[in-house]
Amino acid sequence: MKIYFAGSIRGGREDAALYEELIRYLGTFGHVLTEHIGTSISHGHSETGLDDRSIHNRDLRWLEAADFVIAEVSTPSLGVGYEIACAVHLKKRVLCLYRPGTGKRLSAMIAGCDEVTNTEYDSLQEAKALIKRFIDTATASPPGDEKR
Repeated sequence: MKIYFAGSIRGGREDAALYEELIRYLGTFGHVLTEHIGTSISHGHSETGLDDRSIHNRDLRWLEAADFVIAEVSTPSLGVGYEIACAVHLKKRVLCLYRPGTGKRLSAMIAGCDEVTNTEYDSLQEAKALIKRFIDTATASPPGDEKR
């Protein structure tokens, strides 16, 4: 199983440690294509030495290859929003994890999208339970059979 994890890089790295924990957990279910999102050194160009176009094209290939997308959306990020939109266009199952206690509001473009499963959580354990439920549902039925 191939998993695409999306989390803020250039929009802010305050959740990098959380991303690392979520990615480690996702790794118990399959291969996380975007493991670098959880490292503390991911800052745009420095994460890979690639230019913006190369990062864009690589990430689109990974999105196309992914079985589904898990996005942590508590830190607003243009890139994560773009990745979610691309995943929806590619008919990928998408789970968005949002912590309402951050004081930041979830974009209406994400919250109002019927093709995305939006969930709220307050703790890492709660996020893990939501991920497990999503993956169990996603792997139990073909795309389109369940409410996203």
